[in-house]
Amino acid sequence: MSNDKIYKMEFSKIYPLLVNKAVRKGRAKEEVDEIICWLTGYSQAELEKISRSSVTYEDFFRGAPEMNESRKLIKGVVCKVRVENIEDPLMRDIRYLDKLVDELAKGKSMDKILRKQP
Repeated sequence: MSNDKIYKMEFSKIYPLLVNKAVRKGRAKEEVDEIICWLTGYSQAELEKISRSSVTYEDFFRGAPEMNESRKLIKGVVCKVRVENIEDPLMRDIRYLDKLVDELAKGKSMDKILRKQP
């Protein structure tokens, strides 16, 4: 799928997929929300509003209040691509979210997922 197709998808269509991926593995919607808010700087109320709107994935990320600087600590493979090697900053941020939800579904602790320093 081309980047442009991904960018034009509505966040309201992608959000339930992210939640379902985690819930199927015994995690909670609230944990997915915490990850999204940590990554993007959206509040819970803003996230809930956007998840019911027609905002595109591109606009969701471009309009993020404050992308978390610690996102640069996210490393690994998503969709057979190393996230840290993705050149397009928008696609990299999208894949960071994918990676964080993957980590949640695989049972990692929230402290590790949110890159909290000991």
